Amino acid sequence: MVEKTKELNIERDLWQAADKLRGSMDESEYRNVVLGLIFLKYVSDSFEEKRDEILNSDYPEEVEEPDAYLAENIFWVPKDARWSVIQKAAKTPQVGEIIDNAMDAIEKNNNSLRGVLNKNYASPDIDKTRLGGVVDLVSNISLKGDGKLDLLGRVYEYFLNKFGSGKTGGEFYTPQSIVKTLVEMIEPYKGRIYDPCCGSGGMFVQSGKFVQEHQGRIGDLSIYGEESNPTTWKLAKMNLAIRRIDNNLGQHQGDTFTNDLHKGERFDFILANPPFNIKDWSGEKLREDARWKYGVPPVGNANYAWIQHIISKLTPDGKAGFVLANGALSTSTKEEYAIRKAIIEDDKIDAIVAIPDKMFYTTGIPASLWFIDMDKSSDNERKRNGETLFIDARELGEMLDRTHRGFSDEEDIKKIADTYHAYRGTNDKEYKDIAGFCKIAKIEDIAKNDYVLTPGRYVGLAEKEDDGEPYEVKMERLTSELKEQFEESNKLQVEIKEVLKELGYEI
Repeated sequence: MVEKTKELNIERDLWQAADKLRGSMDESEYRNVVLGLIFLKYVSDSFEEKRDEILNSDYPEEVEEPDAYLAENIFWVPKDARWSVIQKAAKTPQVGEIIDNAMDAIEKNNNSLRGVLNKNYASPDIDKTRLGGVVDLVSNISLKGDGKLDLLGRVYEYFLNKFGSGKTGGEFYTPQSIVKTLVEMIEPYKGRIYDPCCGSGGMFVQSGKFVQEHQGRIGDLSIYGEESNPTTWKLAKMNLAIRRIDNNLGQHQGDTFTNDLHKGERFDFILANPPFNIKDWSGEKLREDARWKYGVPPVGNANYAWIQHIISKLTPDGKAGFVLANGALSTSTKEEYAIRKAIIEDDKIDAIVAIPDKMFYTTGIPASLWFIDMDKSSDNERKRNGETLFIDARELGEMLDRTHRGFSDEEDIKKIADTYHAYRGTNDKEYKDIAGFCKIAKIEDIAKNDYVLTPGRYVGLAEKEDDGEPYEVKMERLTSELKEQFEESNKLQVEIKEVLKELGYEI
């Protein structure tokens, strides 16, 4: 617990101090400056730790051999790019130029980082005194030691969260409790995993944690993704590099709809948080696209284009979990209604989870989680053909601050995931419908509800617990209380009339 507190204090102190750098700088530029420094410190610390190990080994002569590091999935850091050099320059006017040179040298010596690192620290827009102050702060964080705390990884994630709380942050950061819920439900142990709008890579990081927590090997997951924003694509590459997660996010950013960087590929798992209700998605150019198996999505909203893209990318037994705005559950526009009906009748929707409001930092639009299973009769699962599970989790969660809500790991996420796995027959629990929370519905039931997928329509109202008070006693008590309230109401009416009368407004 002490170590945990220490970590959080470092993260918070670093954020508060680094925030002074912001000044008149645009948030996205400030974000790139700070996260770039954290990444550079991580790369240098990992290199120095391995360097010390080689010096104390039987082959100290290999200490300046790049292959000795690259073979261990550790980036090679040239002498002039090491953090000690940058730290010495922190109080000089040249600090920005030295950082840029370091970033350039690391890119040139590590192919997987080509075109990824920010090299704008020498810009006159960045106050060099404040930049040096942030360098000093980052210098206080070390990965050396047993490596168990992965402190820099935590700091990086903390900063992504903080930036994700800003006005423009939602484009690259999905709240952690939503990511954890998706991952715990589709359980990506091993295979090929894909995110068509990967942001800063949070889905992949959480999938990696899931595998490690369940004694698996992160190497058993092959990571694929795509991101349209070039800056966010770089953030994702750095975020995954900090976790030492190999990945294929393409050689550059790309628009998933108009430039699918993984065309023809199929995946075992898909996790995604597509941007809600995007109007300008180039739909008019894609009317004949092969991905639209269930119908051509409307030009003015990309929600059903995302759904069909995801389904088109799954293997014959592939599974997907993704977030969509609630409007997609019940939209009655001609094209979307027809597509939703066709997907339901093709038996691809395995579960829908309604989540509470205030879960997202940058939008108040209500959202739900969708789960697709391409084969509901797999050998290792209960046969669920023609069934869909509805979960209404809107009453779960707790307020993280005055305006944001999140799920707790041990209670909320466990309750949702356990219910889903009991329904699938993949845990040791017996599934039961619970009024107000969960319900299995047949395709015929959904058809009777005009193919609307809103969980509240199926789960009903929660049963109220019997408080043990006899009916006659309860009614006598309630009528007595009501009588007192009526008398108080009449008394107040008389007083209000008297006041109005004195003012010349008799009723």
